[in-house]
Formats: sequence, structure tokens, C-alpha cells
Amino acid sequence: MAKKVVATLKTSSGKGFAKVIRMQKSEKTGAYSFEEDVISAEKVKDYFTRKK
Repeated sequence: MAKKVVATLKTSSGKGFAKVIRMQKSEKTGAYSFEEDVISAEKVKDYFTRKK
């Protein structure tokens, strides 16, 4: 069964959005964490180029 966000993106109103997942490594422990966001399709490239 799909999550609600994924099911919402498949509708006609959700065509202009994308679900993006960024992996980040912790400086202290070295463990990885994942950050998920739903953003407009035009801003996907900017999302991955910016630093956090």
C-alpha cells in the first residue's frame, strides 16, 4: 500500500510536485539520516545544489 504522499502525487493536481530525499552524514557520529520533502518540480535542481 502506498503512502499518502506518493498517492497524492499521482493525481492530476499533484503532477507539478516531486518527492525528494536527501541523505546527510552526521559530523559527530558518522551515521546517515534522510530528509524527505515534497517540492514543486521546477525547484528540484535547486534543492539538491543548496547546502544545509
